[in-house]
Amino acid sequence: MNHTHFGGLTASEAKRQLESGQLTSESLISSCLARMAERNAAVGAWTNVEPERALDAARASDRLRAAGGSVPPLAGIPVGVKDIIDTKDFPTEYGSEIFAGHRPDADAFIVAQLKAAGAIILGKTVTTELAFFGPGKTCNPHDLKRTPGGSSSGSAAAVADGQVPLALGTQTAGSTIRPASYCGVVGFKPTFGYTSRTGVLEQSAPLDTIGGYARTVEDIALLFDAISAFDAADTDMTPAEKPSLVAGLAEARQRPPRFAFIKSPAWAQAEPAMRAAFEAFAGSFGARAEIVETALPAEFESILRLPQIVQFYDIARNYGPIADANPDRVSEKLKEVIAEGRSFSAADYAAARADQESLYEILRPAIADYNAILTPAATGPALVGLSGTGSPLFNALWTYLGMPCISLPLLEIEDLPVGVQLVGARGNDAGLLRIANWMMREHQRAA
Repeated sequence: MNHTHFGGLTASEAKRQLESGQLTSESLISSCLARMAERNAAVGAWTNVEPERALDAARASDRLRAAGGSVPPLAGIPVGVKDIIDTKDFPTEYGSEIFAGHRPDADAFIVAQLKAAGAIILGKTVTTELAFFGPGKTCNPHDLKRTPGGSSSGSAAAVADGQVPLALGTQTAGSTIRPASYCGVVGFKPTFGYTSRTGVLEQSAPLDTIGGYARTVEDIALLFDAISAFDAADTDMTPAEKPSLVAGLAEARQRPPRFAFIKSPAWAQAEPAMRAAFEAFAGSFGARAEIVETALPAEFESILRLPQIVQFYDIARNYGPIADANPDRVSEKLKEVIAEGRSFSAADYAAARADQESLYEILRPAIADYNAILTPAATGPALVGLSGTGSPLFNALWTYLGMPCISLPLLEIEDLPVGVQLVGARGNDAGLLRIANWMMREHQRAA
């Protein structure tokens, strides 16, 4: 098999082939590096890669496997890491020239977990400026003239282009789900507090969540089972034991699923072609699923502004000193948002924070009888041009409410991918992945 075939393997396929002896980690890593060498000049998904380090780690993994005995669950599988997540073996530059060459003393908690699980950190993926709107160098692999989205742009593009099977991102508004939609991969943002953020650049602590990319839901489950251990240093995590996401996918369905089709206040701002395609998709399941168009409660009328208040206030607090000290090395857009964030009072912020809980409690009974919310992942296909990263309108609401979300690459508009977003109740990450896996399989059967 050639490197293109190896590079196209999902993480789960690679795991099975590694376990059966059909594949070595060295061959898999070599395949990914070859694909990267072939495509990265055009796609620009990576900011720091050390091929020999990755190959040395792959050979060590192969030796461990050959010696017999147990091996960890991600042994020999490469992962890309968004460049706001600390890595002691690579610089972590936060997508900003201000931090060029910055090298942390320790790995982020989730990177340490990846290593303990046997994964090989292939390198750092491009992010936007301080994980906000200022775009990096990454292009959309489906059309190099289009944005890959942001801020987890490099991670989404690298997975979409077959350069790595798994990658980490983050989401504070729409930074995982939107790039997944634009790039045509599976992107998952778990329940707020599901994974540790120790060693990850803080933008807005009440919103920041680790995300991930893969080509299948099974791979997402494999990745998050490896990185969701409790970290007492992240005070938004709870020590409650989490069920295995991989095991949860195997649970049989007893009846057709029910989805609440919620257009949300962002619907009017979506592209007409996307609205038409999404409504057709929602009507395509027939008796295989019950899909009920459901309006948000009246209290949600001004919901789109509340996430911005929280995010921008925290950006002003966390990034304002950086911009003040380096006015010529931050974008005008970031300066504008910092100024807007500083215009909000502490009372504005406290009220918006309080509404996170009160609005979720209002929504919870409205969706209690459904397996998931069905809603768009983006306003349309990836935008032409690399000066912006698109709108998080269809994502920020669910991030604000702390709910798990997944984008599935199930739609196309003019040969460009568009994601279908499923949203679950807080804490029901396993159930959300199970129903997402069902939807992916049903779509494949119908294709």
